[in-house]
Amino acid sequence: MDVARLVELNAAYARVIDTEQYEQWPELFDDPCLYKITTAENVARGYESGIIYADSRGMLQDRVSALRKANIYERQRYRHIVGLPVVLGRADGTADVETPFLIVRIMGDGKMDVFATGCYRDKVKENGSGALRFSERVAVCDSSRFDTLVAIPF
Repeated sequence: MDVARLVELNAAYARVIDTEQYEQWPELFDDPCLYKITTAENVARGYESGIIYADSRGMLQDRVSALRKANIYERQRYRHIVGLPVVLGRADGTADVETPFLIVRIMGDGKMDVFATGCYRDKVKENGSGALRFSERVAVCDSSRFDTLVAIPF
């Protein structure tokens, strides 16, 4: 698994969120999978819980459905700036990968703020057709403070 393919996977991931094509987001994951947003402080303390937690593609699809139909939140969107992935190890066809991110939040009135910084800690593998998919994506945020509802996936 080369770094160029991991860059493409991360670019596709950021694009579906930044362009609000949320229905495509679960397709970037294996099933079952793990998706979690947590903080560096929680990781350091060994806390497993997350701000968002899903352990199947179905749960990711439910998240999208809730985002589209049920959640009420101030109009906003994201722009991801994703760094280069580093492969930390490989075992049994799965790569352990860490990738830094910065997310800018753009509000409906045009105001922009740095919303989150951190790193993705991923387990990535090829599916049966040779495409890379996340079996795990844990977004570890540098700060534990969020000034609004975390509605959109990181």
